[in-house]
Amino acid sequence: MSTLPQLKDASLTLQAGVATLTFDRHDLRNALTGSHLIEDIVTTTDWVNKEKAVSVLVITGAGSAFSAGGNIRDMAERGGDFAGEAAECAERYRQGIQRIPLALQGVEVPIIAAVNGPAIGAGFDLANMADIRIASKKAKFGETFLNLGIIPGDGGAWFMQRLIGYQRAFELTLTGRVIDADEAQQLGIVMQVTEAGELMSVTHELAAKIASQPPKATRLTKRLMKMAQRTELKDFLDICACFQGLCHNEPEHLVAVDKMLALMEKP
Repeated sequence: MSTLPQLKDASLTLQAGVATLTFDRHDLRNALTGSHLIEDIVTTTDWVNKEKAVSVLVITGAGSAFSAGGNIRDMAERGGDFAGEAAECAERYRQGIQRIPLALQGVEVPIIAAVNGPAIGAGFDLANMADIRIASKKAKFGETFLNLGIIPGDGGAWFMQRLIGYQRAFELTLTGRVIDADEAQQLGIVMQVTEAGELMSVTHELAAKIASQPPKATRLTKRLMKMAQRTELKDFLDICACFQGLCHNEPEHLVAVDKMLALMEKP
């Protein structure tokens, strides 16, 4: 069994290639600031990239919320991550919550967000940083920064418009309205909506299916999917050729081919 990193405000499990990170600050509605969750997320992503036994990362929250984002009490008191003059506050963002999008963008395995409850502000943005989102019917989503007189300082404006397009992302961001899971699915934010009690079983069923794929090729495929968003076709095809050369020389490729041939030979 792999050695799991020690986390302060979250729990981490690993079973059959699926790592599950669960935020465990229900008292703060799993707020990312005013807790140790930023550090826990970054620590987990570093571990996932180094631990070859991990093929999928699932992120969810314990309690009633996925994540309330920023700690509003700290904002009101100009304390914690929100203390100081403009330059000092900006540096706190760079050294604090902005570590999350950089860390999640660099994760080599597929990420599934199992949104168990409200994902608000930076909590909504964090969900959008995953590759796939599955939501409980109890989930709600809100890009509510403007309601507090601030902007999405964690990079949320970058992620959401790439997910659902500029116009829809603009409307949600500028109105600050909160939507339910069904509307989130209609907009393309969420892939699937489940009953609350079925969320984790449905999520882990999908995660297990992905984790059953050849692990090295899975990591390379995730990397290709990300690179395709920012690479010209000719350059991208060159990269594909190189990655494919690596795959053809991996033992897992021949194992997968043998399995496929065995299936083809069945009457």
